[in-house]
Amino acid sequence: MAKRQKKIDSERIRNAVREILDAIGEDVDREGLRDTPARVARMYDELLGGMYENPKKHLKSVFTEEYDEIVLLRDIPFYSLCEHHILPFIGQAHVAYLPTGKVLGVSKLARLVDSFAHRLQTQERLTGQIADYLMENLKPMGVAVVLHASHSCMTIRGIKKPGSMMVTSALRGLFKKDARSRNEVLSLMHHDTH
Repeated sequence: MAKRQKKIDSERIRNAVREILDAIGEDVDREGLRDTPARVARMYDELLGGMYENPKKHLKSVFTEEYDEIVLLRDIPFYSLCEHHILPFIGQAHVAYLPTGKVLGVSKLARLVDSFAHRLQTQERLTGQIADYLMENLKPMGVAVVLHASHSCMTIRGIKKPGSMMVTSALRGLFKKDARSRNEVLSLMHHDTH
């Protein structure tokens, strides 16, 4: 297996973008495109930075708290790049857990979503990674993650179905085993508070 590099190679991306522009028949030196390769390299560095980030850094804000009811952060905006076409999928995440004496700082749930979303992804894998990571590292009684997103690879190309939303869920622990707990968390995730 090849050794994985430690950061995005911006120079290679710039060169590749120049090749793509040339391959589609563009003048890579015209004013509007001259800086495009560098802009695209910076964009990939931003969109895929989670590949080189250790999500454990977001678990440093764990607090002892004798709370044993559902903790839920809803409507977390996220974006990711689909690994099949390298086009964005954009949506919202709902992340819940049942603590066992430890709670995570609320902003860290959103940062954890970003950490896994900022990689080449599939929505199914992203959903499971968030749930598994919380289950393994926070050791709660249960975790529930629901993502809904619009995928550019099917809204602007291919079948061209704008407005369609893909929904994925990952249930772990008590939320998977116990129907009452599962129904409660899913109801909270989808309860309209507006």
